[in-house]
Amino acid sequence: MNTSMARYNQIADRELLIEFRDALNDQVATLERQVTNLRRDPDDHESVTTLFRALHTIKGDASICRFELGVRITHPIEGLLARLREGTLVFSPLLAEAILLALDRLELAVEALLAGRTLDSLRIQPLIDGLDGLSASDSSEVDAGSVALIEAVTGFRPASAGAKLTPKAVARGHDNASDLQFFHRLALQLETYSPLFKGRSGRLLRLALDTNTRAGKPVNPAQLEAAVYLHDIGMMFLPESIWLKVGALTDAERRLLREHPSFAAGLVERMTGWQEAAVMIAQHHEMVDGRGYPQGLKEDQIVPGAKILSIIDAFEAVTLKHSHRGEGRSLLRAVAEINASDKQFPAEWIDHFNQVIRGMVEA
Repeated sequence: MNTSMARYNQIADRELLIEFRDALNDQVATLERQVTNLRRDPDDHESVTTLFRALHTIKGDASICRFELGVRITHPIEGLLARLREGTLVFSPLLAEAILLALDRLELAVEALLAGRTLDSLRIQPLIDGLDGLSASDSSEVDAGSVALIEAVTGFRPASAGAKLTPKAVARGHDNASDLQFFHRLALQLETYSPLFKGRSGRLLRLALDTNTRAGKPVNPAQLEAAVYLHDIGMMFLPESIWLKVGALTDAERRLLREHPSFAAGLVERMTGWQEAAVMIAQHHEMVDGRGYPQGLKEDQIVPGAKILSIIDAFEAVTLKHSHRGEGRSLLRAVAEINASDKQFPAEWIDHFNQVIRGMVEA
């Protein structure tokens, strides 16, 4: 770990950091709303001004609370927003994605520090470097810089990088980045229901995206990310006494529990642009031998994204079941159990998954 990152992993004052977290939470909704407004109308000067003021407030709060990382992340964004306000920079969807990603990482960093975790998995240094580069770049280079920042931090290219949004698309208000930010928030809310769920979304996302990458990315990464975040959100519509139950389920409870993929998919399929994710969610408990639910689909009737979800979801469950053995042994036991279930999971995806796990162990 370099010297600067070691410094960022330290908390100057826990109580002050809690104050900053609360202040940040008060401003996030305003920031996201103004970014959405600017996606629809890049010339909305009022939204630019409101966005600048909210970001300036967050930077000031970070300084007052002696949270250096908060200042380092917000300062270059403030510079970009100042250029927008002056009219020397044009707002773009890619710049919006970069700003939202930075704010999301800031929130996650605060949560991690308060929970006593390191920031290693958040790729904070590439984020800071990318923001500094963006702030100093010419207007013509901002989009390319935004793409480079997003790839450096998340590991994949933003969905909007391949083509510009048409005026019709902007008017419709559909935007992958802000949707994914919202989906991630829902996933984090689900994690609060049990200490066992803590960090679950991040673990599943890494496994899913890495497995997809090993296979050559046949599944749209943004759709897969959405499916990872929301595949179990239907649990929140069920009684907690069922889906958090420790002992064996009754037949009636099991039937009710099996409704959760349909609840989640039903919500997602009604959102513009996320139909692929909805199908993955609906099928993530199907098995290639036809013994899954809710439809008993087999083999090629199941979409690839759902096959990835089924493997990583089962891996997470088995790892938690054997967590008392220690991290190394529980991981090896989980890999063994997943590979032994040759009729439940597709062999071609198990091979890619095994390569990902092998890389994790070797690292």
